[in-house]
Amino acid sequence: MDVFAALADPLRRDLLRRLSHGPARVVDLAAEHPVSRPAISRHLRRLAEAGLVGVTDVGRERHYRFEPAPLVQVNRLLEQLTPGPPVLESALDALETEVRRTTRERRTTRTPATRKDTA
Repeated sequence: MDVFAALADPLRRDLLRRLSHGPARVVDLAAEHPVSRPAISRHLRRLAEAGLVGVTDVGRERHYRFEPAPLVQVNRLLEQLTPGPPVLESALDALETEVRRTTRERRTTRTPATRKDTA
C-alpha cells in the first residue's frame, strides 16, 4: 500500500496522530476508538505496509510506533502544490529602504517656500 492510500482513511490518520506521541499496543489503540481490535490490527497492518508504522514484538504483545520517513513523499507533493510567496521578503526589505531614502531626499530638497505652498 502506498503512503497516500494509507493516509486516505480517517481512522488510520487518527492512529498515526496517536502514535506520533509515542508507541502503543493494539489493545491501547482499540480502547481509544469505537472499533474492534481486529479492525485496528488491519488498519495498523496497512500502515505498516506503507512504512508509516513499525512493529516491535514484546512477549505476546505487539508495540507499534510511528515511522515518519515515508511522509517525505507527501511533503514533496505539498511543496509542489503550494505556491511560493509572490514576492521574496528580501525584496520587500529593499523596497522599504528605497522608500525611506526617497522620502528623506524629498524632505531635504524642498525649499522653505515650497514647504509653505504645500501647507
